[in-house]
Amino acid sequence: MLLLEAMGTTLAMTAIGCVLGFLIAFVIVFLRQTPGLWALPIRFLAICYVEVFRRIPFLVVIYLVLFFIRSIVSEVSLFTIAVVAICIYSTAYTADIIRGGFESVSRQQIEAARAMNFSRWQTLMNVIVPQSWPVILPPAVAFAISFIKDTALVSQVGVFELTFRGKELNNEGFSALLVFGTIAFLYFLMSYPLSRWGRWLEQRLASSPSQRSKQRLRPAYSP
Repeated sequence: MLLLEAMGTTLAMTAIGCVLGFLIAFVIVFLRQTPGLWALPIRFLAICYVEVFRRIPFLVVIYLVLFFIRSIVSEVSLFTIAVVAICIYSTAYTADIIRGGFESVSRQQIEAARAMNFSRWQTLMNVIVPQSWPVILPPAVAFAISFIKDTALVSQVGVFELTFRGKELNNEGFSALLVFGTIAFLYFLMSYPLSRWGRWLEQRLASSPSQRSKQRLRPAYSP
């Protein structure tokens, strides 16, 4: 029961942190692609954020968040600190995924939208985002799944997740091989179904454009 609760904590941290990180990354990419000289500082800060946090180990990010938040507000749960660290880290990585997806859309379609007097936001939501989903979602889901394993690092600051509970049980005298073998199996149970779902999603998104093109080419009536 203790390990199952810790398993739920691991999944909750990953889900909340990665979803929030994805949403913030979307905003960062939008700001990063803002045209004009007036937006130069915004673009610079967005690029710096991504480049800096992509090159800092996640464990270091955890400690930076811990000491920074605790220096301002002492009464903050370790779970919240872990979620903030995951959010910061996932934002930096998914921002590059989203940027790659946006840039995969044909430039001619964006110029056509501008010629139709679409605003930048309308072009993004009606032209770029619908076509970039097949490029963005599969690697973003794969990152979130792989990050389930990396949440073990938050045990270093005392978050009651799966690896931390395993250390507790081992310190209480339980067999280390049995405890951590069980934990390894639970990580597999969390990751494998999600990886299968991610693979199904990738295949479905990859087949959708071809299916839509076939539907467009199909005649409206048969002779």
